[in-house]
Amino acid sequence: MNRLLSFISEKFNGVIWRMEIDSLGETVFVEVRNSEEKMVSFGSVNLVSGKVNFKDLVTDERWFTGIEAAYGGVLLLHNYESATSPVHQGVIAVDACNGANLWSNYTYAFDHLSANGPILYNSRLQPKKLLVADIKTGGVKRNYDPIIDKDAVAPILLPQVLPASCLEGTSIKIEPFGNRVHYLEYNNFRIVSLHSFEAEKLQQHLFVLNDMDVVYEDILNCDIQKIQPEAFILYKNCLIYIKNKAELKALKL
Repeated sequence: MNRLLSFISEKFNGVIWRMEIDSLGETVFVEVRNSEEKMVSFGSVNLVSGKVNFKDLVTDERWFTGIEAAYGGVLLLHNYESATSPVHQGVIAVDACNGANLWSNYTYAFDHLSANGPILYNSRLQPKKLLVADIKTGGVKRNYDPIIDKDAVAPILLPQVLPASCLEGTSIKIEPFGNRVHYLEYNNFRIVSLHSFEAEKLQQHLFVLNDMDVVYEDILNCDIQKIQPEAFILYKNCLIYIKNKAELKALKL
């Protein structure tokens, strides 16, 4: 049985706080937070080639900023209204390939992403008026129309929670802690994430099976204090997950 190998394995200097996929640009972006240095940085990796486009990218605002969305080869970032407010303010557009700043606007704020581009609004005006913007330039194209500006939907699959009995007959020998596993089927593969409790330590594992046999496995988190949420996503044929909170990994199924 041929075993699978990851084609992306990239460590970052901090905790991967958020991950965003641009389905048009075939790119995954990460928001990395280093609480000791009070710095947030961003990374971009191509999901076809596995090439790292950029990492450790920082903005002028080194902490109070984050990922908003990604679309058509552009990463959108935001600042915050203040250090104590969760309200997003401003839009900063970054080129997905090289991290160059394409445009920024601190009068407008991001509302949501449509299939025709980002939907923005002037944060200084009430009531809020939604506008369709050009992702490449930031220019306003027209007023938002919910009939034609449908929400953008990425082809992402999430696992479901199943009883551990679904693993009966497989070559997985670890006894799942909590009697529940995260489970997803794709083509002939079965993707499983489970927790184990061994030597007084709680760990989180990932397995990929071809029929009943394990063809890929990894430890996602070591010596954790509580059961973790869903551990992976499937984008098209690409299994993507985060290892030990700081490493982005992916393999093709």
